[in-house]
Amino acid sequence: MMERLSQTLKMHPISNNVPLFYDHLSTIITQHNFYNMNNKLSISCLILISAPLFFGCRGPVKEENKNNASSNSVSLEHVAGEKYIIDTKESFLTWEGSMVFGFEGKSIGYVYISKGELMIEKGQLVGGTAEIDMNTIEYKDTANKNTPVKHLKSPDFFDVEKFPISTFAITKIESVNMRSKTIKVTGNLTIKGITNPVTVPANIEIKDGVARANGKVVIDRTQWGIRYRSGKFYDNLADQAVSDEIEIHMKIVAKK
Repeated sequence: MMERLSQTLKMHPISNNVPLFYDHLSTIITQHNFYNMNNKLSISCLILISAPLFFGCRGPVKEENKNNASSNSVSLEHVAGEKYIIDTKESFLTWEGSMVFGFEGKSIGYVYISKGELMIEKGQLVGGTAEIDMNTIEYKDTANKNTPVKHLKSPDFFDVEKFPISTFAITKIESVNMRSKTIKVTGNLTIKGITNPVTVPANIEIKDGVARANGKVVIDRTQWGIRYRSGKFYDNLADQAVSDEIEIHMKIVAKK
């Protein structure tokens, strides 16, 4: 009987013709009065042959479900829409940083957008990109010539000479409250050549060919390689430790 099983497998591989295989198997079983046999070895062989068939048939279903789940994730990178150009004179980012213990208060300043665009479709934001000119970074107190803006541009922080441009590219939009125009904007933020995803809660209004958006996000600077006086990487800093958190406020005005 085992010889007949081997011949059947060779003539009709299981993966190619399952029904035909079972027809041959049934014939062999009938001819040898399989159910009346007490040969445990034969039963074991049948179980070993049938098990891969049973579980193998379930495989494609799992794979199909996996593919369906992936297809539910919508990428907005290539979504078509009407282009609104960011007005670089009216748009800017406000940043805030501080020492860990806050003895010296917060440091506040600005950095400006060099170019960018928003994609609007049916009155809704669906995508966009922006380039930030890191050479424009400054402190709010511009009258004070002693502000260490040069230090911010140095390799200790943003290394502006080597990485003059930072970018933000939208990858996903989630509506939170249509009445209050509140949305969540997820995108890839690149600073010093390092890219990480961030999500920015924002308010947006699109009216008469003008899109106005405001948002705020807190980032961990060390994720972009900015480790200066970070308590994560340096010991014994005491009150000289600089907070890893940078708070960024965005004001964006874009026009058709």
